[in-house]
Amino acid sequence: MKVINIPTGKIIISDYSKGQLETLSIGDYGKENNIKADFLGFNKEINGVANTNCKNLSEKWVVTLSTQYGCSMSCIFCDCPQIRFNGNATVDDLKVQLLNALNEYKEVRYTDRLNIHFARMGEPSFNYKNVFKFSSWLSNKPMFQEETNIRVETIHPVFTTMVPKNHKRISNVLSTWCNIKNMLFNGQAGLQLSINSTDVDQRDTMFNKMSLSLGDISKIAKTLPTSVGRKYCLNFAITDNTIIDPEYLSSLFDINNWMVKITPIHNNNACRNNKIETKDGYSSYSVYKEHEDNLKSFGFDVLVFVPSEDEERTTVTCGNAILGGSTIR
Repeated sequence: MKVINIPTGKIIISDYSKGQLETLSIGDYGKENNIKADFLGFNKEINGVANTNCKNLSEKWVVTLSTQYGCSMSCIFCDCPQIRFNGNATVDDLKVQLLNALNEYKEVRYTDRLNIHFARMGEPSFNYKNVFKFSSWLSNKPMFQEETNIRVETIHPVFTTMVPKNHKRISNVLSTWCNIKNMLFNGQAGLQLSINSTDVDQRDTMFNKMSLSLGDISKIAKTLPTSVGRKYCLNFAITDNTIIDPEYLSSLFDINNWMVKITPIHNNNACRNNKIETKDGYSSYSVYKEHEDNLKSFGFDVLVFVPSEDEERTTVTCGNAILGGSTIR
C-alpha cells in the first residue's frame, strides 16, 4: 500500500482483486470557506481558498472510492482513460478501500458526518450492483460501527455519474439509487449528474460522445421520485468557454427537484494536453458570477464550489496517483 499526503488528507493506492485502486481520504475546508450557496445561507464570494482552513475530521470526513479499475468512459478532461480498464471493483474491494481510508487516521473514532463519494476512478453506474450492495451495508449503522470501530452521526453516500449513452439500464439504475437515497438513507445521500455544458457540441467533445444527450437525461429525470432532503444535483465543471443556457436547462429539469453545482475544471494532465482550463478559477469569483446569476434568475438553487489551488497541485485528481504524475506543473 502506498500513501500520498496532500494538503487536506491522503490518497491511498493499494492492490486489490484485479489490480490497483485509488482512494481519497480528506477533511473539509468548511462550507464558509469554499462554497457560495445563497440557498444555504453562504453568501460570500470565494476568491481563493487557503489550506489552513481545513476542518477537523471529527466534524466532517470525506472518502472518495474507486468503483472500477480504470474507467470504461473516455472523457477528455480526465486522466483515467490512460489507465488500462480491468473491470469492476467488488463489494469487498469497496469495503477495504473505505477501511484503509479510515484506518489512516486511527486517532479519529468519531465523526459528525462521513461523506462517501463514488467518484474516484470509474463510472459507478456500470458497477451498480456492487455499489448498491455496499450502500446497503453502509446504511446499517450498528454493523458499520462494529466493522470499522468508528461512530458516525450521519453517513452520506453520493452517486456521481456521467449518464453513459450505452448503458441500457441507466434509467433503472438512477431510479433505484433515488429510492436508496430517499428511503434507505432518509434523504441523507446524493445523486450528482455530470453535465458540464448545455451545448450539444461541447458535451459531445467533453464526454467523447459517450454521455446521453440532455434531452434523454431529462426524460429519465422526469421519471425519478421527488428528492427527499437535498435536491438532486446537476454538476458543471466549467471551462473558460463553457456554455450554460439557464432557460434551456430549466425547461429540461424541474427547479423544485434539481439544483446546480458549479466547479472549475481540474487542472490535470488531460486538460492541459487538450487545452481545457478555467483561467483564474482558483483565485477569482468573477469566473463563476455570471453563470450563477443567470441560473438563479431562472429559479435554480446554485452551489459554487471552489477548491484550493495548493490541493490541485497534488495528485488529487482521479487516476493521477496511479499514473504517478502531479497535476499542476
